[in-house]
Order: sequence, then structure tokens, then C-alpha cells
Amino acid sequence: MTRRQLLNACLTTGVTTGMLAHRAEGSARWGGPVLDIHLHPGRQADQEIQHIEGSGVDRAILLPGGGLEQKAKDAQAAHPKRFLRFANADVRQPEAIRHLAEAVKGGAIGFGELKYPVALDGPEMRRVYELAGDLGVPVLIHFEEGNWNTGIRSFPALLKQYRKTTFLAHANSFWAHLSAKVDDREAYPAGRIERGGISDRVLGDFENVFGDLSANSGRNALSRDPEFSADFLRRHKKKLLFGSDCPCRDGKGSGQVSEQPLIKGRCVAVETLTALGKLAPTDVVRQIVWGNGKQLFRL
Repeated sequence: MTRRQLLNACLTTGVTTGMLAHRAEGSARWGGPVLDIHLHPGRQADQEIQHIEGSGVDRAILLPGGGLEQKAKDAQAAHPKRFLRFANADVRQPEAIRHLAEAVKGGAIGFGELKYPVALDGPEMRRVYELAGDLGVPVLIHFEEGNWNTGIRSFPALLKQYRKTTFLAHANSFWAHLSAKVDDREAYPAGRIERGGISDRVLGDFENVFGDLSANSGRNALSRDPEFSADFLRRHKKKLLFGSDCPCRDGKGSGQVSEQPLIKGRCVAVETLTALGKLAPTDVVRQIVWGNGKQLFRL
């Protein structure tokens, strides 16, 4: 089959020329396909597809919250080759477990981002871990001491207790605890990382946890101690996942509201992918931005 015949065949099966061009452009931009495991549905029409097109991402997992579950479903229906989706529910409500279970039956492939004012090892979250383990889907957690899923120091014990459950760890406290020396009042700590932190240890000690590098928390973790980060990425190359958690509209920084210096006025996806390319060799980057997600989510 000639290249022209192949393109025509793709078009007849519903693949647009725009999508083909994007995939070629995205692979050229980042050296291969990219999966963003942490993209929230936007409140504007087509914001999700604009973001991945603008940032050079091939596929993304949509994490609904704030009443945007239908928006995630609609985006996946409109672009089934580009989007997957998780399910979300307020874990404090009695109907949360039923809702999450029904969502998996309806096509959701995980739970998250779970970001509620509860204890990480409290009864609300424990019933989610049990359900996720029973259904064989991962659960993505926002760690933030003083606000959401508090008590990160209990995390190793939970990982040991819920070995059937796959945890995706994200946000301020998880990435701050790369260091053994942590001030829980600091959302984005600076300076050298002291080895032996909880997050570094659990990624090495437990098979059922992965690190979600999204948001300014992940971006900050990569930048604060480049020597540590380069070694960290190499050691945990099979346990890390690329995500953006970016609020910009178009994958180019439009509408970015963060005042954090690493991402101010910029797209988090682009900034994080660029940082990874500077810190790690190509094979490690490919594993983090595509290979691990492909295996974990059975793409």
C-alpha cells in the first residue's frame, strides 16, 4: 500500500487530516507519543482538544471534578482516540462508592483526582482503596497537608495494607516529601533535596504506587535540585508518569492564572516535558511520558 493509499484509508475510517498532522507534529516535537495522565476538563467548548493539540500531546486522561463529569464524557465521545477518563465523587458522601463503581461500568478507567478534606488513612478513603483494588483500577490522590488527604506519613502503611490497589500520587506534599527534611507549611519548597524522603522511598519499596509529575508541584520538584532529579528520574523511570494538570486554554499558556515563576504565563505540559528532556536521556523520557502509562492503562 502506498502512503497516499494509507492516508485515504485512514480518512475513510474517520481519522481526520488534522489528527494525522498533529500526531506527526507531536512525535517530532517530543521525540515520540505523549500521554498526559492529568488533564481536567475545561469549562470552555473544546478546551481539552485545544490543550493537547497546542502542547503536542497525543492522548490525555480527563479527571472530572466540580460538576464536569459530563464534559469529560462528551470530550471522550467526540475524540475517542484522544481521551480516556477517570471518575470522581465526593468521598464524604454515602453514595460515593456506588457512583464510582457505576462509572467504571460506564467506561471510566480510574478514580481521581480525589481532593477532599479528609485523612489519607480515614474511613472515607479506605473504602475507595478497597473498591479500586476490587475493580482493578488506579486511584489518583492529591496530597496536601493541612487541606486534602492529610497524613502523608501514613502512606507507607497504607501501601502495604492495600497491595491490590494501584495508587497515583500527586501534589504538594507528595513532591515536597522527596526530601527527608520537610516543612509541611511550604507548598513549593526550594533548595537541595535531602535523600531518604517518604516519596522517594515508597516508589522504590512498593510496586503499587506511581508518581504523577503534574502541576507546579511536580515541575518544582524537578527544578529545585537538578542533580538529585536526574538521578531520581533514572532510578524510578518505571514508576513515574507525565501529567500536566494545566489550567491554560490552548497548550500555549493562554489564560494561565498561576503566579508560580516556573509556569507563570506558560503551559505546564510544555514546561514539564522540556524539563524532562533536559534532565533525563531519551529512553528514560520515553518511558515516563508514554511507556509506563501505556502499560498501566493497557492502551
